[in-house]
Amino acid sequence: MPFFKRGRYSFAFDFKAAKFRGYGVWLLLFLANISKGGLIDMEKLNVINTNERFEKLKEAIKDYLEVRDTIKTGIEDEERIEYQKRKILSYFRASEKDWANYKWQLKNRVTSSKILKELLNLNEKEAQQIEEVAKVYRFAISPYYLSLIDPDDPSCPIKKQSVPSSFELIEKGELDPMDEEHTSPTKIVTQRYPDRLIIKVTNICGMFCRFCQRRRLIGETDTHASLDDITDAIEYVAKNPHIRDVLITGGDALLLSDEILEWILRSLRQIPHVEIIRIGTRAPVTLPQRITKELVDMLKKYHPIYINTHFNYPREITKESKKACEMLSDAGVPLGNQMVLLNGVNNDKYIVRKLNQELLKIRVKPYYIFHPKRVKGTSHFWVAIEEGIEIIESLRGRTSGMAVPTYIVNAPKGKGKTPILPNYLLYVGKDKVLLRNWEGEVFEIEN
Repeated sequence: MPFFKRGRYSFAFDFKAAKFRGYGVWLLLFLANISKGGLIDMEKLNVINTNERFEKLKEAIKDYLEVRDTIKTGIEDEERIEYQKRKILSYFRASEKDWANYKWQLKNRVTSSKILKELLNLNEKEAQQIEEVAKVYRFAISPYYLSLIDPDDPSCPIKKQSVPSSFELIEKGELDPMDEEHTSPTKIVTQRYPDRLIIKVTNICGMFCRFCQRRRLIGETDTHASLDDITDAIEYVAKNPHIRDVLITGGDALLLSDEILEWILRSLRQIPHVEIIRIGTRAPVTLPQRITKELVDMLKKYHPIYINTHFNYPREITKESKKACEMLSDAGVPLGNQMVLLNGVNNDKYIVRKLNQELLKIRVKPYYIFHPKRVKGTSHFWVAIEEGIEIIESLRGRTSGMAVPTYIVNAPKGKGKTPILPNYLLYVGKDKVLLRNWEGEVFEIEN
C-alpha cells in the first residue's frame, strides 16, 4: 500500500479500494493537497462527496424523467378524449346529463362490431374478427371507457383491454385455472384461506376485460346472483366464526343497486366475527359515474369498508375517475389498486412507475401487481416472471415505498397468492447477514 509522509503527518492509501468504492475524487484531491504541501480540508471534501452523491441519485431516475411526459394520463390527454366523447354522444344523440348517468352508460354499453367500426374507424376485417370472437366470448364497453380509446393508435392499451381480438381464439390455457368451482363451500362463495372468502354477487361489469379470469361466468346475459344464493352465502359466513374478512365481488360488485348492496353490507355487519368488508370493483375505472353521493353516503355507514379497484394504465386516470376515487376517499373508504401485468399494455417499468405515482395523487394505494393467470383465450397477454421482477426492481428506491406494490403469482388450482421479490437477501449466517440495497451495493449486518 503506498505511503505518504509530509512533515509530522503520515498517510497510507489503498488505491484499489478507493477506486472500487468510488472515492476517486477524494484520492485525487488528497494527492494534490499533499504535493502542494498542505493538509486536506475535510469540510470541503465532505461537501464534494455529498454533491457527488446527490448527482448520482439524480442520475438514477434520469431515464424515467426523460420518458415520463410521453406516457400521458387521461387528465393530461383530456382534449383528445373529449373529442372522442363528443363523437360518441353525437352517435347516441345523447346529452351531458345522459353521460353523467351510470344507468345510461350501462344501458348503452357497446356490444356491436358495427358501432365499434364507426366510432373507432375499424376496417371490415377488424369488424369481422370482432364478430367471430364475440360468438365465443361476449363483449361490452361503456361509452365512457370507449372514449378513452385512441382510434389512431393501433396499439392503444385501452383498446387492447376492451375490444375483442382474434388472438382470443387461440386454444391455450384453462377456463378456470384457479379451480374456483372446487374451492366453493356453497354457491357463489370461493374460499382459499382460513379466515376470509369471496362472495360473487353478479356477472355484470361496466366493461368486460379481455383478460378476465372469470370470463366463463359472463355468459350471454347480465345476471345478478339470486337473493337466495346471496342469503346462503351470508349464512355460511355466520356459521363459521373463523371468517373475519369478506370480499364482495363479481363481476363488479358496485353494479348491484344501492338497495341490494346495502342489504348485503347490513347483513354482514350484523355478524359479530366479521371485522372487515371489502368490495372488488372496476367501476371507478370503467364506469366512474356509478360513484354517486347516495352510494358513498350509504357505504360509510358500514365501516370498515375497503375497496380494491383496478387501474392498468395511466390513461385510465381521468378527471371522472379522479372524482370517483376522491368521493370514496372522502367517505373514509381506503382504496387499493390491483394491476394485472399485461403484455402490450403495461409490461413496461416506466408505464408502471407513472401509473403508481399518479394513483397516489388520487389517493389510491398500489396494492398488488398480479401476474396474468393462464385463462383460456388470453395467451396474448401473458408475460414472463422476469418482467414482473424487473418492474419491482425498477420501482424500489427510485420512487416512494407507497408506490411499490407486491408482485403476486397465483398458484394453480386455488392454492393461493405467492409474493415474488427481487433477491435482496444474499446470505444468512450465524453471526452476519449479507444483503444488497436498491442500487446493487452489498452490505452486511450482524445477526
